[in-house]
Parts: sequence; structure tokens; C-alpha cells
Amino acid sequence: MIDFPQTGFSGNDLAKIPVTVITGFLGSGKTTLIRHLMTNPQGRRLAVLVNEFGTLGVDGDILKSCADENCPAENILELANGCICCTVADDFIPTVEKLMALPNRPDHILIETSGLALPKPLLKAFDWPSIRSRITVDGVITVADAEAVAAGRFAPDLEAVDAQRRADESLDHETPLAEVFEDQLSCADIVLLSKADLVDTAGLERARATIAHEAPRPLPIVPMRDGVVDPQIVLGLNAAAENDLAARPSHHDGHDDHEHDDFDSVVIDLPEIADPEALADAIRTLAREQQILRVKGYVAVSGKPMRMLVQAVGERVRTQYDRPWGAQPRQTRLVVIAEHDHVDPGAIRAVLTGRTTAKV
Repeated sequence: MIDFPQTGFSGNDLAKIPVTVITGFLGSGKTTLIRHLMTNPQGRRLAVLVNEFGTLGVDGDILKSCADENCPAENILELANGCICCTVADDFIPTVEKLMALPNRPDHILIETSGLALPKPLLKAFDWPSIRSRITVDGVITVADAEAVAAGRFAPDLEAVDAQRRADESLDHETPLAEVFEDQLSCADIVLLSKADLVDTAGLERARATIAHEAPRPLPIVPMRDGVVDPQIVLGLNAAAENDLAARPSHHDGHDDHEHDDFDSVVIDLPEIADPEALADAIRTLAREQQILRVKGYVAVSGKPMRMLVQAVGERVRTQYDRPWGAQPRQTRLVVIAEHDHVDPGAIRAVLTGRTTAKV
């Protein structure tokens, strides 16, 4: 492990606590990155604030299971109701104040935004009177899925978009997903291309070129696999991003706030399942037929003492058994996220129950 020089973080109440904002689209790998940083703090005492879209705190639960002396469980806080950039006064500021008031003050705070959060309103919050003299944005890290970007998702070819606009008046504006993605790039100090092992060299170069085209200024673009990146690359940037807002343009500049009515989520409770692969097939069907963006949660598998964690992005489904159920009720709970018009709880439940019970 590389020793990281401590430059006034610990033991100096006058020093501002640096904060790294980690943003990125749904399922890009933000939580995996934070887990890596938690296990490689390089002498820092960390605290983590995780914001999720929907009420089922999967990501926060995952991070708390990785707590250790460098980042104990009490240093990991969740905001699971509402987008972090929309609830600054009510939720974000009090939570940050709570982290700063911990008996053992953290040396560095990591903030994982929801996949739908716009980073710029969050950066503006660091000018809030009660915290601006005690905290600074060390840097904004945007995590982008290399395979998705290489395939052209959320960054369409301009000529193709123009052709679609001429053919269909309904496409005379950017999609909500594209705006979120572009705003996250616009605020970034570094872009991490996650899951770089899933694309070949040509795909990686396409992803790089797409990001370079969409970003308002040249940005370091670093490939990453399994959330592993040298912490020295992403921590200690000293960007003071809250003082550099003009260089971080947003589609929502000039607006006092924004809404996420374009997106919605629903929590689906199911009984124990017998066949995890049947569940994975059902999730892939939801992505393909109902345009579901993201599924995550915990699954009770018949005959298995461990609970199964499910993380799905589109048709890519990953599962793992993470820990015993213990005293926790054995129940399958999944949070399903999509654009608003595509969230039909009855239709979603029908696909999940139809596929998972057929083989029981």
C-alpha cells in the first residue's frame, strides 16, 4: 500500500474537510468504487454519505457490511428518500453536519449520489453558511459504464439525432437520460470508465472519444475494472469545485430546482424463489419488454441460508450471496427503476412472479 501524505486533515480543526462527490448513471459502479476506497484509505479516516433513488437502501447496506476501523458503521449514513440535489436544506445539510460532528472527525467524506442526481445543485450546497467554512469539494468523480458508452447509449450521434428529429417531432429535445449523463460529465474532474474489461480496445477508444466529445473541457479518462483504481488518482485533488461552478455547465443552469418526474421506482416483495436463473431471466425480460433501467435488492432462495444480492443494469444481471439471513425475515425485495411512463407495478410483478414461480 502506498503511504498517502496527510496535509492538515487530521488534528486540525481549522482545516476544511475534503469531500469527494461520486456521480454516475444507474449501475455504473459507484458503490463498488467506494468499497475499494474504504478498504484502501491510505491513512485517512473516512465517512460515507450514500443517496439512493427509491426507499430500499441496498447500496448503503452493502457499504455498511464493509465497515472497519477506518470507516466504522456510524460513519456511513444514508439518504434513501429523495434525490440528494433536491433535498439540500431538509436532508443533505443536516446529514453533512452530523458527519462533521462525529467524535472522531473524518479526514475525508465520500458522497455517492443517486444515479439520477445532477451534481451541480449539490456543489452549490457547499456554499451553505453553516458548512462553507468547514468543508470543501475535493473533486467530482463521474463513473461511466464503458460498455454502454461504447455502444452509444446516452450520447447519440448528432447526424442520427438530426435524422430522427426530422422524422419525429417528439424527438425535438434531448431525452432525460442524456441530460443526466451530460450534466454528470460537465461537473466532473475525472471520469472513470468502469467495467473496462467488458469491451475490447476499439470499444474503449469509442467510449473515450464519446466522453471527450460530450465534456465541456478536457478531462482525464481512466479505465477501471471491478472498482479498482489507485486512490491517489481520485482523492486529494484539491479542486475546490464549489468555487469553480462556471466551468461546470448544466442543462439546468438558470433554474432554481429540477424535478425527477421523468423517473420512478417501485419496490416488489416476493416469496422465496427456487431458481435464481429464472429470476435473472425475468429481469432481462423487464429490461427488454418494459424498458426497465435498473433492478436491485435481496432475494431469498429456497434451501440457501445466505441471502442473494441482485444488481441489474438493463439486461446485465449480477448476483452473489453476501451474508446469512440471521434474524432478518427471509423475504425477496427488489427495487425497480425506470422512466416514469414505464413503471407499471402490476406488469412488473406479473413478469417476476410468472417467471420465478413457474419452476418452484
